[in-house]
Amino acid sequence: MPHSSDTPHDLVMLHGWGMNAAVWNQDPRHGWNGLNQHRIELPGHGESPFHAHLDDLWRWADVCLEAAPPRAIWLGWSLGGLVAMAAALRAPKRVAGLILLTATPRFVQATDWMPAMPEATLEQFHAALTGDPSGTLARFLALQVQGSEEARETLRLLRRELATRPDADPAALSLGLDLLRDEDLRGPLPDIRCPALWLFGSQDALVPARVAERIELLMPQAQVQIIQGAAHAPHLSHPGETGEAVRAFLTGLGVDPES
Repeated sequence: MPHSSDTPHDLVMLHGWGMNAAVWNQDPRHGWNGLNQHRIELPGHGESPFHAHLDDLWRWADVCLEAAPPRAIWLGWSLGGLVAMAAALRAPKRVAGLILLTATPRFVQATDWMPAMPEATLEQFHAALTGDPSGTLARFLALQVQGSEEARETLRLLRRELATRPDADPAALSLGLDLLRDEDLRGPLPDIRCPALWLFGSQDALVPARVAERIELLMPQAQVQIIQGAAHAPHLSHPGETGEAVRAFLTGLGVDPES
């Protein structure tokens, strides 16, 4: 079946905090339904430069929009998901769909948002980052796989892939933690009108699966699914289940793997 003129041909892929484009090297083996992949690195991560004026979420979204094709489906993992949401709010005509992988509109707890990370956890990472960037990243990697059925293998894959790209800029890492701590897109989230798929891991220690219930209230039109046994990196630990969910979503958008 050929693509219709309205069917996007491109997939923008945004990694998470401290990561880089190499995290997609082990992505689910379904070919993303034939979409052209655009693995954009967040400011100061991998080979993406970091500048002092890139000091808030919207500027990060602008940088990614500049590097992205005119219209695409956007896939964002963790912090990358927050940037993808901002891009959809900033330029709705350019974002044909969202795949949000263990992402959340608010990463830290509040009195009305308890299924989230304690702010103290992020503050500990912030305090440790200055004196020991590599050790802080190593601890963060371990936290991402904590509780997963495939924790050891997932951690091995993450370490191996990340090592193939340049280290992240410490200033970008620090600002990224600020974004995770301070940003709250719960209010504008219902303004995102494009089709959306939210994927959570049942064992995720960073973005609890209970966020799924809140997303169903904030975006009732969105698809929400929990990958059982997965932690914060289901595309690595559970590629089959993650790939099946993504493939079904893309097919529903008219992105036919046979086209």
